[in-house]
Amino acid sequence: MALPHAPFFAPLIESMSPAKRDNPNYRERVYKMVRRIPAGRVMTYGQIAELLGEGYTPRTVGFVMHASPEGTPWHRVLNAQGGCSTGPIVLPHNKQQLMLESEGVVFDKSNRCDLQVFLWKPKSRATQPPKVTLYKRKSAKSLAGGKR
Repeated sequence: MALPHAPFFAPLIESMSPAKRDNPNYRERVYKMVRRIPAGRVMTYGQIAELLGEGYTPRTVGFVMHASPEGTPWHRVLNAQGGCSTGPIVLPHNKQQLMLESEGVVFDKSNRCDLQVFLWKPKSRATQPPKVTLYKRKSAKSLAGGKR
């Protein structure tokens, strides 16, 4: 099914390398990240690109989001200024902002949300504190009957 705004993105998408453009795993990593954003919170295209690492840029994240599958909360991804970047490609033109406002995101007179308040920062496994226990864990060697 061709999207009505596909011609707008066609030259930009064609400029992506085939490895990115045609790789479903490349796109799925973006969608997986976006699906984790809770209602009432947002992420930026650049933030997602940085978290996903090499091979991702804010622009490529935007291209990928253009074709996001049903059920992906595309409206929770904003530009670096906290504004909506859908412009003339979504009707009504303020649909993204209205969807976010219905989730509690507040926009100022310049149609930007305060990223200090609404930006969601996913917790990575590396930044989670280690589990604390009162008991010493036995090593695999001691469980197997070996000496400590």
